[in-house]
Amino acid sequence: MTQNQQADKRRPGTPGAFSRWFQQKANGRMIRKVRQGKGTMMGMNVLILNTTGRRSGKPRETPVAWFADGSDGSDAWLVVASGGGSQHPDWHANLMAHPDKASIELAGREPLPVTPHRLAGADRDRAWRDITAANPRMAKYQSKSDREYPVIRLTPR
Repeated sequence: MTQNQQADKRRPGTPGAFSRWFQQKANGRMIRKVRQGKGTMMGMNVLILNTTGRRSGKPRETPVAWFADGSDGSDAWLVVASGGGSQHPDWHANLMAHPDKASIELAGREPLPVTPHRLAGADRDRAWRDITAANPRMAKYQSKSDREYPVIRLTPR
């Protein structure tokens, strides 16, 4: 079986080898920028989400857009598990599998341990309104998906 035939046997919506390679390179570049103190991309704030692989147990780091959470006046960050596909991104599964090992890095700052809380009901609705007001593209992405994007509140531990 050739590589092309193997690639055709992947699950629908699963990126191919080139897409994965490109995403790894882009993520690495964004991670370097955040650590150098440049935490924005395309007008969005970006943080590095540090998780532990749910199966491998290895450390993972993913640049993720974040939105301020002004719901109760405390320091908290909202992230959306969009991923653009038919399933939640890997970082979401890793975060939910090992919530006690999560941390974030904001532009030019040291890692900060956080606790993730998946929002539901009225809390999610309020947060989603704030997120889409800050970045209308998120509503457009959501409208093209067959799943509801999880909204996660990250609070300092």
